[in-house]
Amino acid sequence: MDNHMRAGFWRRLGAAILDGLIIGIPLAIISSILFGKADSAFSNIVSFLYSLLIPIIWNGYTIGKKICSIQIKRLDGMPIGIGTMLLRQLVGGLIYAVTFGIGAVVSAFMVGLREDKRAIHDFIAGTVVVHDGSE
Repeated sequence: MDNHMRAGFWRRLGAAILDGLIIGIPLAIISSILFGKADSAFSNIVSFLYSLLIPIIWNGYTIGKKICSIQIKRLDGMPIGIGTMLLRQLVGGLIYAVTFGIGAVVSAFMVGLREDKRAIHDFIAGTVVVHDGSE
């Protein structure tokens, strides 16, 4: 795994923003049409399923990660599976919620300052985000 260059804070942030725009705006429009409000349980569930399932289907990529040429990899080299992504998204998200966002801020600093560029959810799931070499 160490033969890949780790993705840093700005690249990961850019991918997250792109995912938010590419998925969030259409979901807000659809949710507004269907339910009369942009933020609904429907849009939250679809967003969660997108971040959970797309990296499994698309070999560690989301649309934003693909555009930014970064991908999620397991440290042991095995393919990303549902268990890995549940740990990353669900358990990681619960930790961020329980700490009222402080965990997310700590994770951002970890990605920006640590040599291994891993966030809390990466440690929980045994993952790392790397440059995919397509640049």
